[in-house]
Amino acid sequence: MQKTFKYPNEEITVIWKPDICIHSGICARGLGKVFDPKRRPWIDMNHAETQQIIDQVRKCPSGALSFIVNEEKKEA
Repeated sequence: MQKTFKYPNEEITVIWKPDICIHSGICARGLGKVFDPKRRPWIDMNHAETQQIIDQVRKCPSGALSFIVNEEKKEA
């Protein structure tokens, strides 16, 4: 089974699949405050606006990074 890690903020969840990651470094070079391979956890969604994160995730050449839009939480 393929490993999958999820990193949410209020609007989206970034999904990382390390087994298909080619470690190109595009994510870290483009948005190093969010994607820092020296930090644990290496993705910190608090360091950029959601649209900036989406734009950077879309540049991932291997598809190891993706995102989903979080469902709105409804008041009961």
